[in-house]
Amino acid sequence: MKNKTIKVGVYDPFLDTLGGGEKHILSILEVFAKEGYEINIFWDKDISKKIKDRFSFQYIDKLKLRPNIFKNNSSVLKTLQGLKTYDYFFYVTDGSYFFSGAKNNFVFCMVPDKKLYQLNLINKLKLFNYKFISISTFTSFWLKKWGIDSIKITPYISNDLINKKINFEKKEKIIFSVGRFFSHLHSKRQDLIIKTFKKLKNNSKKFFDYKLVLAGGFKKEDKQYFNKLKSLAKNDSSILFKPNISLYELYKLYELSNYYWHFTGYGVDEEKNPELVEHFGITPLEAMASGCLTFCYSAGGPKELIKDNENGFLFSNADELINKMIKVDSNERLKKEVRNFAIGFVKKQFSYEVFKNKVISSLIKGPTL
Repeated sequence: MKNKTIKVGVYDPFLDTLGGGEKHILSILEVFAKEGYEINIFWDKDISKKIKDRFSFQYIDKLKLRPNIFKNNSSVLKTLQGLKTYDYFFYVTDGSYFFSGAKNNFVFCMVPDKKLYQLNLINKLKLFNYKFISISTFTSFWLKKWGIDSIKITPYISNDLINKKINFEKKEKIIFSVGRFFSHLHSKRQDLIIKTFKKLKNNSKKFFDYKLVLAGGFKKEDKQYFNKLKSLAKNDSSILFKPNISLYELYKLYELSNYYWHFTGYGVDEEKNPELVEHFGITPLEAMASGCLTFCYSAGGPKELIKDNENGFLFSNADELINKMIKVDSNERLKKEVRNFAIGFVKKQFSYEVFKNKVISSLIKGPTL
């Protein structure tokens, strides 16, 4: 008798943004695909090529696209029947919930925004057979405060970065920062990065011939913010913008950069607005794996990942960052120790093997079929 095909479904209303959350949920599905499970995405347009180009997932060609049964406030019966043949179902919530007929159901939580997790009586009924997956310790903490227990599955860092031999002699005088060019939600604050870079160069001759490279996703709707950043740079040839670059070019910039800056959450009261700070911090980890001396604003996910003066550096304001940069740049012993510690930390904690084992033990072997 032929073995039954195990079906996995996912619905992410933000799928076409192809951001960090999308990469993470698709990474989880990749593990299922490698285990031989059938992967189905509920979406009305074929965006498999865009997904493959953006994230280089090899299993994308085997994805099955299904009609989006969740749009336009579908009936309870329609979603129940549509999901009853599925063994696993993953949902990235936009704040709405629905009954599911799948055997194992998961709500994927990236953003710690209370508005997304309103557990009123109706929602509790809808969620009776769901479990929650969080992207970080930071998000798990806030979910717990709101009465939600979650399975923490953090993203992994590509083996292309983790296993790459780093030639520190090829590092150039570059300060690098990665993040989508937009001003809303958890903005990457490239505006402050530019201002701080200019101030650093004015305060220290050591950084006079450094370049600031800003890379990240760019969409037409963010053109106003992007133009504002270019205006702030004022044709400064030492400030370079790299929108929508390839994965190869991104990894090359990590390889060449000496320093990495991360400003997300700057000036935000994370007790009042945890959704506006960095939820995890994948790019700082990529930078650390690439031998960059990594400086992060002390909030959210990076505050938990970075051990100050051990695997990176934390700062509370721009002046503190500038002072630390000047001191660190003069301390060769500290730079070497921090780089080595950071590379080892990422390899040990955020390899694909660690990620895969967590997915298998928590999601595949944990639930019942």
